[in-house]
Amino acid sequence: MENKQCSSGSISSRWVPAAFIALGLLFLGVFIRGGFQSISSNQRVVTVRGLCEKEVTANKVTWPIVSKEVGNDLNVIYQNIQKTNSAIVGFLKSNGITDSEISVNAPQVVDMQADRYNSTPAPFRYNVTTVVVVTSAKVEAVNKLMTRQTELLKEGIAIVAGDYNYQTTYEYTDLNKVKPGMIAEATKNAREAAKKFAEDSDSRLGKIKTASQGQFSIENRDQYTPYIKRIRVVSTIDYFLKD
Repeated sequence: MENKQCSSGSISSRWVPAAFIALGLLFLGVFIRGGFQSISSNQRVVTVRGLCEKEVTANKVTWPIVSKEVGNDLNVIYQNIQKTNSAIVGFLKSNGITDSEISVNAPQVVDMQADRYNSTPAPFRYNVTTVVVVTSAKVEAVNKLMTRQTELLKEGIAIVAGDYNYQTTYEYTDLNKVKPGMIAEATKNAREAAKKFAEDSDSRLGKIKTASQGQFSIENRDQYTPYIKRIRVVSTIDYFLKD
């Protein structure tokens, strides 16, 4: 009789831990299943791009004023260059351009007789190019002054125009001031596009999964107004979608 009771107690003691293990596995399976469902639902994403463009006026201009002298006597050419540069600098200063905004480059001398590829004799031996450069933040004032450079003709100074090596350039240097607002606008536009997609697919827009800010680009608005710049940025954002 005592042996039967001992056997029953042994079975009971083994059943209780087994029951706990079974219940634990059951709950673990439920949690794992719920976790997989959550992961599965969170893997639904939509990728959108938000664009922001802004037009600004350049705040820096570099204006090269080019003139040339030809001749056979370098001493005479040098004296003419000095007169030309003085006249150009005087013209600039009389119209509000300061010394700090003006630089005079060293003359570039070409000996035409030393050009072995030119079989036709040149009428003059030396061709000398001199450049006076204006670098200023007064873009509007410099633009107006450019239209008046023909006044130098009265002093016998011929300005060379259209030289590809000496192009007037405009820059916008305050990009950091407009960056935050443009990024916010691009992000807003991206979210609106994602929200519309979610509505069309009977979903709700979730949190951001990943986001990347594209590079800012600055280019001329057109070839006729190079002092008007167009700034552009595109942000790419991945959003989670929910049922």
